[in-house]
Amino acid sequence: MQSRRNKKAAKRFFRKLLKGLQYVPRVIITDKLASYVAAKKDIMPGVEHRQHKGLNNQAENSHQPTRQRERTMRRFKSPGHAQRFLSALV
Repeated sequence: MQSRRNKKAAKRFFRKLLKGLQYVPRVIITDKLASYVAAKKDIMPGVEHRQHKGLNNQAENSHQPTRQRERTMRRFKSPGHAQRFLSALV
């Protein structure tokens, strides 16, 4: 999460995101923050931008199966158990 959510911070976020990728994405999915729209126009003008609550929730909740399993087990007893569990998800 960013400490500021203005256009300058959004531009910095997109630059940092793109620096870690080997390609430019075709589509980005964000929440409905207006500064993302403005920054995307400057940084990635050819990329489709989707703003939809359902699509964003899928991205934000991708770790949910791990959290549910961890909650059920209460905790992993050893690093080996955690490794075995997480490798089964991939």
